[in-house]
Amino acid sequence: LTNAYVRPVAWRGSEMMGVSAQHNKIHLAIGVWEWPSYFDPEQRQKGLRLDLAEFRRPDPATIPCKAKAAGLYMICTISKHKAERRGFADALMLDYRGYVAECTGANVFFVQDGVIHTPTPDCFLDGITRRTVIELARRHGIEVVERHILPEELSGFTECFITGTAAEVTPVGEIADWRFKPTGITHQLMDAYREEVQPKKVAA
Repeated sequence: LTNAYVRPVAWRGSEMMGVSAQHNKIHLAIGVWEWPSYFDPEQRQKGLRLDLAEFRRPDPATIPCKAKAAGLYMICTISKHKAERRGFADALMLDYRGYVAECTGANVFFVQDGVIHTPTPDCFLDGITRRTVIELARRHGIEVVERHILPEELSGFTECFITGTAAEVTPVGEIADWRFKPTGITHQLMDAYREEVQPKKVAA
């Protein structure tokens, strides 16, 4: 496969059925399958439409927020299902303080005056693709600011895109009532990321 998704999954067995799982065996599986596009190609071209999620990313004092754990995806799945029923591709989630956090399975970035702004990952997963895109942006001379972002600031941003292992770099056209135009920096990073991860052709 040349365009595929690889997902390692680790879980505890069923030797003990109580809350304690001290003596349960740990199992590991690695799934690999062809993955042409996480979002509809037409939606990607125009820019995704995102709803605002009802649920929020919780306080890190209540969960191990740095873990890619199945239980933490419950509110993400519920939020994405609700967004899809309302005609949106995904949902933007706020955190427990009311700051912009992430989408249900991807990190989010905004552009203003040639500078990229992205939420500080202090209560949600700091994705590998997120870190890769930040590195690529800085490599191309684009300033990246990691900070807390309030929802009311969204009207001041001109571009928006999301990143993830499956989503890669995907432009966003709207979030609720806010509109964005995927242009220069978004397209530049889409190309840069594709070049970074696509197999390089070996000269004959």
